[in-house]
Amino acid sequence: MNCRRALCAMLLLVCLSATAGEPAPPPGTPGVSWSSLSPQQQQALGRFEPQWSTLPPDRQQALATGAQRWSSMTPQQRLDARGRFQTWQQLPPGQQAIIRQRWQRFQQLSPQQQQSVRQNFHAYSTLPPAQRAQLRERWLNATPRERTEMLQRQRKLLLERGGGQRPPPEHEHAPRAR
Repeated sequence: MNCRRALCAMLLLVCLSATAGEPAPPPGTPGVSWSSLSPQQQQALGRFEPQWSTLPPDRQQALATGAQRWSSMTPQQRLDARGRFQTWQQLPPGQQAIIRQRWQRFQQLSPQQQQSVRQNFHAYSTLPPAQRAQLRERWLNATPRERTEMLQRQRKLLLERGGGQRPPPEHEHAPRAR
């Protein structure tokens, strides 16, 4: 039973986090009948069967999509997802709320802006830890004016690299406090 509970928790995380570039189902999305789910989806979502017909249609769609995504993951991807979920569960509710708000802001960006954020994150995450710490410290110690100047330089660099699209607003590029 613990395995099933962990699987359900993972499915919820997968549904909540959704992969980048894959928007959540819009309100008014048609529901999903239990019988239309694949056997793998039904197995993964078994605990929801008794109340499936009472779930909001967009929730049904999100769960079905999450179960499909889960079944297509490799064992390593599932292990990684479980680890991320455990980390998520250990966060204080306030930190979870901040992360949800950031995710919602990210989802509101244009595809070009989302790509820019992803590129910046990738560039940042591939830096050596000491350099990341140095950049974080520099950002945290900067005055509001210095932060604005840093962001303006970043926008200029992005445009020069051929991004052509206007990068996200200032608060979207701000490094996250860790």
